[in-house]
Amino acid sequence: MTDNTLQSTALQFEVLDQVATLTFNSPTKRNALESAMREGLVLALRHIQQNKDIRAVVLTGAGGHFCAGGDLKNMATAQHENGAWLSRMQTLHEWVQILLTLDRPVIAAVDGAAAGAGFSLALSADFVLATPRAWFNMSFLKVGLVPDVGALYTLPRVVGVQRAKEIMLSARDINAQEALRLGIVMELHEPEQLLVRAQAMARSFVGASPTAVSLIKRSLGSALGGGLQDMLTAEAQAQTLAAGTTYHREAVGRFLNKQALAFAWPAHKA
Repeated sequence: MTDNTLQSTALQFEVLDQVATLTFNSPTKRNALESAMREGLVLALRHIQQNKDIRAVVLTGAGGHFCAGGDLKNMATAQHENGAWLSRMQTLHEWVQILLTLDRPVIAAVDGAAAGAGFSLALSADFVLATPRAWFNMSFLKVGLVPDVGALYTLPRVVGVQRAKEIMLSARDINAQEALRLGIVMELHEPEQLLVRAQAMARSFVGASPTAVSLIKRSLGSALGGGLQDMLTAEAQAQTLAAGTTYHREAVGRFLNKQALAFAWPAHKA
């Protein structure tokens, strides 16, 4: 199904089998984040945040590219007063807040360019899948800007601080194979299989415990900032909540009765 109130030519929004797919759709601009796309993304993410029937999210791009980042032509004509920039950043930060704190899995399916804010958006996902022709670039320094859309937070957590500095300060291209080695990308797939794999992965979470998924994501979100005792306390509290769910009791019953479990990670077809 689609929600017509969230549809725009620049951002396609579809929910099928409890999986929301958001497609950046401005292929002639390599899906650069023009104003209509930015506005559509805010509305779509708010809708997903409030709609618990949606169990997973896929971010992707149309026309052979993920997202080439900010629309420089639009930025060149925009107001440059501090207030205007701060307002723009607040919109970008709402994306980050929702994506990084969402209690459901987010999967980025990256083909072609993931540059600037497009690279940052991919890093906001829990899993990044890509094609062999995908490439990533923290291009901000080329135009005298600082990485945004949460990249200063997310990238060093993926690749480490020293490598994050190199990637940001060199503003160089990273091809798909290097992105895989660095841990930016989890799996590589041919273009015709990329979205198939991403949506299969997303659908697998429809059968997972929403409580356990939420607790795992929340706990891992604070893992690098907490000490051992903090994490053990969080672990104990989370496990107590998960063990008290109907889902857990029913899953144990199915296991003991040698029945198929509701959650199964989809097989990776090489």
